[in-house]
Amino acid sequence: MGGLKMLRRIALSMALVFTAVSAHAHEIRPTIADIEVGEAEMTMSLRTTLEALIAGIDLSAVGDTDDAPEAAEYDRLRAVSPDELEAALRAAWPDIRDGFIIQVDGVRLVAEIVSVEIADVGDVDLPRESTLTVGVALPEGGAGVQVGLAESFGTFVPRQIGGGEDAYEGFLDRGELTPELPRAEVLTEGWLQVFLRYIGAGFEHIVPLGIDHVLFVLGLFFFATQVRPLLIQVTAFTAAHTISLALAATDTVSVPASVVEPLIAATIVYVGVENTFGWGNMRGRTILVFAFGLLHGLGFASVLGDYGIAADRFVVALIGFNIGVEFGQLAVIATAFVLVGWFMGREWYRKAIAIPASLIIAAIGAYWVIERTLM
Repeated sequence: MGGLKMLRRIALSMALVFTAVSAHAHEIRPTIADIEVGEAEMTMSLRTTLEALIAGIDLSAVGDTDDAPEAAEYDRLRAVSPDELEAALRAAWPDIRDGFIIQVDGVRLVAEIVSVEIADVGDVDLPRESTLTVGVALPEGGAGVQVGLAESFGTFVPRQIGGGEDAYEGFLDRGELTPELPRAEVLTEGWLQVFLRYIGAGFEHIVPLGIDHVLFVLGLFFFATQVRPLLIQVTAFTAAHTISLALAATDTVSVPASVVEPLIAATIVYVGVENTFGWGNMRGRTILVFAFGLLHGLGFASVLGDYGIAADRFVVALIGFNIGVEFGQLAVIATAFVLVGWFMGREWYRKAIAIPASLIIAAIGAYWVIERTLM
């Protein structure tokens, strides 16, 4: 009878997982732009995925291009030659340029293509990064320029070049604009502004973008029957990913994402299965969580590298990002505790809540292992 109940739980979990598989952990990279503002013109060089812009994918609405209605067109464009892709960009430019928000005194300016650099076709399963340079002529006067991307273009990391370590570097989302960037000068910002911005970036990488890390933390939560062991495990996880994040982000350790991402998914499977069968003890579990935390730190580092942090601000940004990650993890645990943590001490908690939830976590992790290795 016990085996039949377990099979029912597994079947239920597998049914539920197919409603959740749209929550892929493959995140769309932010667009990084180097901006130069002169007296009479402004140019902006963007490192971006042109295929997504040409296909018209709403990057704010999906976490993986495979989830977009335009996925087939996006995949087709990844396989075309650089010349064909540039031709497609120029043909679609009248629509695409509306997503470039460049304004002076509240007046929108029209961006035009200055140059395009597109890599040759490589592994079509990986994004192809291109450099698109756009420019605008500025109106007479001394008013500064505000720059942004439409919300559908996703996260935007603008950097004003030529100002040394204090030059403005933003992290914008949801169609936000930069402050006014002065002409022929450089807007500067202090370390505190950089620090606070990367706290937000770290938090966002957990909530809502880091669904794989969220599931791992929930796996820790559903293993615990008391708060103290949970806090010990979370502390071990934090210490581990802090170490590996620092090592990987400074290029002391380098492991390809193609290796790290499937292993992270495998850690999710393991904690879900271990929760279900009740393997191990507190000490062994804590050591294992520390080892898994090292892997997750490598995953954080790959995302942090996408932001293109200036070398002079790296330490401040690294610390801020890590603090933001911790705040995100604590928010996940706090939310879980508010929802079901009150029942930890009940004798039915494990069978009715912890085991079904752990099976769902393991099933999602198993799907990601397959997706990241075979699909």
